[in-house]
Amino acid sequence: MTAVISLLVIITLSILATRIGTIALVHTGLSKEAAKFQARSAYLGVGFTTKESELVVNDPVRRKILTVLIFLGNAGIITTISSVIFSFISIEESGFFSTEIIVLFSGLFFLIALSRSKFIDQKLSSLIDKALSRYTYLDVKDFYSLLHLEENYRVSEIKIKKEDWLTNKTLEKLELDAEGVRVLGVRRPNGKYIGAPKGETEIKEGDVIILYGKTETLQSLENRKEGSTGDLEHSNAVTEQKRREEKQEQED
Repeated sequence: MTAVISLLVIITLSILATRIGTIALVHTGLSKEAAKFQARSAYLGVGFTTKESELVVNDPVRRKILTVLIFLGNAGIITTISSVIFSFISIEESGFFSTEIIVLFSGLFFLIALSRSKFIDQKLSSLIDKALSRYTYLDVKDFYSLLHLEENYRVSEIKIKKEDWLTNKTLEKLELDAEGVRVLGVRRPNGKYIGAPKGETEIKEGDVIILYGKTETLQSLENRKEGSTGDLEHSNAVTEQKRREEKQEQED
């Protein structure tokens, strides 16, 4: 029975560790899905992708979070394997319908139910938030929620090509704010980064611009080509944004 209880405790601690890691990574600016994937990957020691792993490796705070998860994961996996072996030895000695097997499956079912509960998730997340704010140096800001990225808004990068509507125009001339799009930054081909660029900043071929806005608007902007067709799409997007603003004013 001791081995079965130990196994359930280890699984509970593993779920808690990855949840804490996920929330901590979200506070560094990762999206919830990316943070969850990275936390689980680090804990289990598998599943890293080149692009997402670069987001972690290049940030010292994220690196420290995942280092702790990797350490805990290595210790947890070894302990779990030992507990599983002893659990099955105990079950084999007691019989398949023994108290141990009932406790094991009941415990697993209970943990699965808890992990899928939105109420528990909200309460646990709130508790972890407060603990991180009080006992760590993390700047506890959930940028994913602050930017309302769950409400059809997103941050997107667009690499500028020669035939794009955006090419060789200043931000003032583009009037992207009239479409409900904010330019957060521009990265030049030589690596220079312009944060919060002003109206006179010119967008050139090879630039990567970081934008914030509605998903459908950003998708349209990424596919928009130079010429009269692009100008018409811009005009339509401006009209649509005005309609959204009027609707929002009425709701307020």
